[in-house]
Amino acid sequence: MKPQDFKSLAYALEEDLVAVRRDFHRHPETAFEEVRTAGIVAGVLADLGMEVQTGVGRTGVVGILEGAHDGPTVLVRADMDALPIREENSVDYVSTTGGKMHACGHDGHTSIALGVARILAGLRDDIHGRVKFVFQPAEEVGRGAQAMVSDGVLEDPRPDYSVGLHLWNSLPVGTVGIAPGPVMAGASTFIIRIQGRGGHAASPHQSIDPVICAAQIVMGLQSIISRNVDPFESGVISVSVVKAGETHNVTPQSAEMIGTMRYFKDDVRDLMVRRMREVTEHTAMAMGCTAELVVTPMTFPVVNDPQVTATLSRKFGDIVGPDQLDAGVRTMGAEDVGLFMRDIPGTYFFVGARDATADAYYPHHHPRFTIDEASLPLGAALLVTAVAAYVIPDDVDA
Repeated sequence: MKPQDFKSLAYALEEDLVAVRRDFHRHPETAFEEVRTAGIVAGVLADLGMEVQTGVGRTGVVGILEGAHDGPTVLVRADMDALPIREENSVDYVSTTGGKMHACGHDGHTSIALGVARILAGLRDDIHGRVKFVFQPAEEVGRGAQAMVSDGVLEDPRPDYSVGLHLWNSLPVGTVGIAPGPVMAGASTFIIRIQGRGGHAASPHQSIDPVICAAQIVMGLQSIISRNVDPFESGVISVSVVKAGETHNVTPQSAEMIGTMRYFKDDVRDLMVRRMREVTEHTAMAMGCTAELVVTPMTFPVVNDPQVTATLSRKFGDIVGPDQLDAGVRTMGAEDVGLFMRDIPGTYFFVGARDATADAYYPHHHPRFTIDEASLPLGAALLVTAVAAYVIPDDVDA
């Protein structure tokens, strides 16, 4: 089958894709609470005749579609969780769960993957190999992929390839972001705990002020990217929380800072951590304080395999046109799908979903985040084409 054939099959499901996405949008569930969503997913996969596993990684679902012929295993991953955000949109399918919202497009990802499952189930006799559908919980907290891997999602059978997508509302509908190499950053959180000596704020000479020390450390951390990381590489260090003291006239005993670091390459991460530790400890020593840096890894970088990406780029060009492929779409945002792709060659691509009718642009994770639902059938067409590139020969008739 040709890419245009898969596009026709996907667009035939457009009304259903929209309805399913809106249902998920009305009923958002946050990390490891995706019970209703998982139940619907499992039911659809079972009705399609798949072998279904539930409770994988607590609330994840796995469905295996066996083809009629021998061949490779392709993993299709979709995330299901929402965010703890109170929605401010006024659409008729607005979230009915207070303080929770699909503000990143995961409702669309799940709908698209279910649409792809429906299409491929109807082509079972043409499939050479199998498709392993992985519906993952808890992406937004960076723990769902690890939970599923710990429960054996990458075994029995082990995938040969992996594919996935992200609806991207900064790109116009019809544009596909696809590039080899790192496209999303690895992420770690960090905490810096500073110990000084408290006292009366009117007599600073009798104290060792951890607040001044914290300020110096923040400024020192900002020099790491600009003065230690190769300008042709990328990295981010952001201090997002600073806590110290409780009242105006007391120099506190201690201070604490919390932040995030982002990187595309492991050697850049290692450099950043080393210099962060040196800046933290030596600045504290110079200020008469002591300080401790604790770094907690969250996600790996999302790194696209060059050969898989080249194959899919050619296929996608037949669907949207070569001029609609954007190889420059990369983000320092993180995604735990990188764990699935760590040892399995694959490609994670971005599907333009910007809503041109919205009164203003609101980014991912905003209370007024929105997508153009025309991206749903296109996303399904692209994703089924990506899977078919490895399990359905081109000479199979539509």
